[in-house]
Amino acid sequence: MNVISRDKLAAWIDDLVQDRTVIAPRDVEGVLLYRPVHSSAEVVWDYLRPAMSAKDALFPPTERLMLIDQAGEHITLRESLPEDEQVMFGVRPCDARGLKVLDALFIEDDPPDSWYTRRREHTTLVGLACNQMGDTCFCTSMGVTPDDHRDMDVMLTEVEDGYAVQAVTPKGEALIQGLALQHRPGDPPRQVITARLLFPQAEAWPSHFNDEYWEEMAERCLSCRLCAYVCPTCRCFDVRDETLAAGNGHRQYERIRCWDSCAGEVYRKIAGGHNPRAAKGQRLRNRFFCKFYYYPQQYGPLACTGCGRCIDACPVNIDITEVMQHVSEVNP
Repeated sequence: MNVISRDKLAAWIDDLVQDRTVIAPRDVEGVLLYRPVHSSAEVVWDYLRPAMSAKDALFPPTERLMLIDQAGEHITLRESLPEDEQVMFGVRPCDARGLKVLDALFIEDDPPDSWYTRRREHTTLVGLACNQMGDTCFCTSMGVTPDDHRDMDVMLTEVEDGYAVQAVTPKGEALIQGLALQHRPGDPPRQVITARLLFPQAEAWPSHFNDEYWEEMAERCLSCRLCAYVCPTCRCFDVRDETLAAGNGHRQYERIRCWDSCAGEVYRKIAGGHNPRAAKGQRLRNRFFCKFYYYPQQYGPLACTGCGRCIDACPVNIDITEVMQHVSEVNP
């Protein structure tokens, strides 16, 4: 294996920030988040996982899609496509898998999403293996491991006196070219996989569509949408036009895209006023069916990485692993 010391790794980050955006785990007023850093001194090295996932680096909570200029009858559209190269450092395997899940919709589906695709092409993922699983982590049930390198460009694993460095893709090989790596015999240490949860197969879900369980769970749900915002794979959004300036026969608008969630009360409400998912139980059921049944059917991967953030964030203790157990164990 090839190894680099933490000091040299930090110096490498300091070099990278000179000509590209580097996003890494950073303490932001007491909350750990993936955020741009200006030097290695801002990077948090020892952590479980950031409070928010890595998705907002490629799919921001709010982003401008285009500027619209109107002068009389003349209208000009200018797309706001991202151009900057960025490196995401310290990405956990569950978050890298989340981006892989988003790829299935935003890139591999036709037509691809231009804004997400451009950011993805300009982003290199440098992963950092987890030293342990948190109390609410269940990534091993979702086919991910704490040291999973498959969705990374470069994978780092902590070893004695430094980090083992593995280039996974050609993009990763290009990024680490020139690093002063020390070769040591052997392989990086592997994580011991904890017991897996009982995971319901796709065919188990349809028979539970009309369960009273969803209404029982919904008695607690606040429709706050926090679970969707912290999730690495939730990708619902709303698009609207906002006026920036108006006067002298000229108007300028911006078209923006903002995160949304199927848990929201008006998410499915249509112009005529009808809401096909007016009840909280219907919306809550859709959230879980989407992750484990609808999305895999349409796009391939499961829309859950087992990061456990939704369990930690939910103010009324709705636990996604309890839902999985219900569907697995209750016979129709």
